[in-house]
Amino acid sequence: MTRVIKKSKDFIKLRNGKLFSDKSVGFIPTMGALHQGHIALIKKSLKQNDITVVSIYVNPTQFNNPDDFKKYPDTFNQDLQILKKLKVDYLLHPNYSEIYPDNYNYRIIETDFSKKLCGKFRPGHFEGVLTVVMKLLNIVKPSRAYFGEKDYQQLQLVRGMAKAFFLDTKIISHPTIRTKEGLALSSRNLRLNKEQLKVAPEFNRLLKSRLPINEIKSQLKKLGFKVEYIEKINNRIFGAVYLGNIRLIDNVKI
Repeated sequence: MTRVIKKSKDFIKLRNGKLFSDKSVGFIPTMGALHQGHIALIKKSLKQNDITVVSIYVNPTQFNNPDDFKKYPDTFNQDLQILKKLKVDYLLHPNYSEIYPDNYNYRIIETDFSKKLCGKFRPGHFEGVLTVVMKLLNIVKPSRAYFGEKDYQQLQLVRGMAKAFFLDTKIISHPTIRTKEGLALSSRNLRLNKEQLKVAPEFNRLLKSRLPINEIKSQLKKLGFKVEYIEKINNRIFGAVYLGNIRLIDNVKI
């Protein structure tokens, strides 16, 4: 039975009690609208840990576009049924005042990688991400925390933060889960219409194509995408595009 906990102090009290004593804890932070990507992370945690905790919290501080925050899918009841079926032990479901009793006066800031790629186009986004992840990790104190590779920049920043602040939590990654057509699973996909869903997998196909970046951009534009960026960094190519007003990100190892 999945137990829902809404208050930080209640979870901390539970965490410090006998139930968690000498047990490994796996943690998956989410914003809900759970899909097979989240489920893959949860299943990995269930295999590797004695206790698995999932959080659902739509974090306003990482949305540089307030309209995007308002339109974020709310599927809480469906998500809870998924967690119960998977036999997740705890769902942490806080509100804003539980996460930000300081009203976001204190923040985690990274000064290099977070200013590139998505950070260049979404000012304040990664400050919000790193701050909320740090808060959740301090509440849960997990042995392991799980993140997908779809948002590879986020993964690298969280890893860097854990190392920089000497956190005991091990950051575990999982390969991007995709549709059979190649589209990276994302909660934002719920907002794509039928025509957009047919075109969206072309984003990944072109990132994998090994074409010159200018040619990738050109072909994406011909298909109706608005290109925010396509960049190669080390052995990976990263991209962010819009289909209509829906922003999609992806990355491919090369």
